Amino acid sequence: MIAEKIATSLAGPSFSRRSVLGGIGTGAVLAGMPGLALAKDMATPFPGLTRIINEYVAEKKVAGMLAMIGFGQAPPQVIAAGSLSLGGAKPVDSNTLWRMYSQTKPVTGMATMMLIEDGLLSLDQPLSDIFPEFADMQVLVDPEGALDQVEPAKMPITIRQLQTHTAGLGYTIISKGPIQKAYLAAGLTPGRISRNPLPGVEAGAPTPDIMTFMKRLSELPLVYQPGTQWSYSLSHDVLSAVIEKVSGKPLDQFLQERMFGPLGMTDIFYKVPAERAVDLADNYAPFAGTLIPIDPGATSVFLDKPPFAFGSTGLVGTAGDYDKFLQMLLGFGTVGKVQVMKPETVKLAISNLLPETASTKGTWVANHGFGAGGRAGLGTEVSPAGSFGWGGAAGTSAFVDTVRGLRAGGYTQYIPSNSYPFQSDFPKYVYADLIGADQAGVGKTSP
Repeated sequence: MIAEKIATSLAGPSFSRRSVLGGIGTGAVLAGMPGLALAKDMATPFPGLTRIINEYVAEKKVAGMLAMIGFGQAPPQVIAAGSLSLGGAKPVDSNTLWRMYSQTKPVTGMATMMLIEDGLLSLDQPLSDIFPEFADMQVLVDPEGALDQVEPAKMPITIRQLQTHTAGLGYTIISKGPIQKAYLAAGLTPGRISRNPLPGVEAGAPTPDIMTFMKRLSELPLVYQPGTQWSYSLSHDVLSAVIEKVSGKPLDQFLQERMFGPLGMTDIFYKVPAERAVDLADNYAPFAGTLIPIDPGATSVFLDKPPFAFGSTGLVGTAGDYDKFLQMLLGFGTVGKVQVMKPETVKLAISNLLPETASTKGTWVANHGFGAGGRAGLGTEVSPAGSFGWGGAAGTSAFVDTVRGLRAGGYTQYIPSNSYPFQSDFPKYVYADLIGADQAGVGKTSP
């Protein structure tokens, strides 16, 4: 019976395509408020968001939930409710570890920008300069068609395209047809959900080491012509390989030396230490009012070493550590006296880097820009200047608003992320409180 519930909850397009590793509803939502003056000194900080979080926990939609919100470089405010496991005794708090999933992508994006700042890469540099096997790529005539129906790529894959999901690469959670099956067969599946097989979810072959991953990927056709279409992809795993090849260090080591160590991010991991398993929240699949555990913290797959440091989905960490990353973005590369990036590098990274030739029509980022791994504001009413963020498959959400000096993260653990509106509406909840808006109609927790 439990297996049937998991299969029903996880199988189908809502899990396999849109929401497993996506986290797409996290761009700052400020429609109609471009000149907003934030009310930072409230008697009860974030009353609407607090109520929403408490409702989610009280109604057992989630085991626990936490929000961390800060202004400028000031310490963040924390709102927390619930426990690490449903009905458990250990409360959610600042020590809780969360699966970040695709919130890893902006981190990898900034690591790539560091190499651009170092002069070791450039945005419009061809990937084939670093990995020659990606020269002369073939492209599917039909994105869902036969693998032998191809045409030559009209332009090379570039670092810019990899940063913005416009390189033409596929993703097993997005692609359909023969190319999806080919990715699964080749182990081009850099993401982890559970230690155990999940009914209705095709795991594919084991993910190989990073250089084998790159070789296998180069041997398969692209889904789209490079630079023509925004399509969520495994491009940040390719960037993980680029960072390793160019810097001579695996992504996890590079991040530790250039970002995590200097910023004091001591609670963020690719492999959760065994002694920290007690702090790792359980992950669930909601189904018919029930939470089905799919990755308990005590036995989580994230306690195992991954095949490589996934640039797209691999990080697990505390809200406080991710807040330090957001604080760095808000400080344009600097936190306190520590500078890890130049201001101009961060400003470029969180700006719209989309190629002029790329279409976003009908995608998750339509009418928005896209920067180094996250949605970027275009300076319009629906896409405010200075906003940048992304989220993760387990319902997490994080963004910065550099114009208004705001950073915010919302954390919980359930898959698929669109089971509830928390992830997509989190920015709305934050801004509604800050402008003193009536939460009625904004804070409903039902799907």
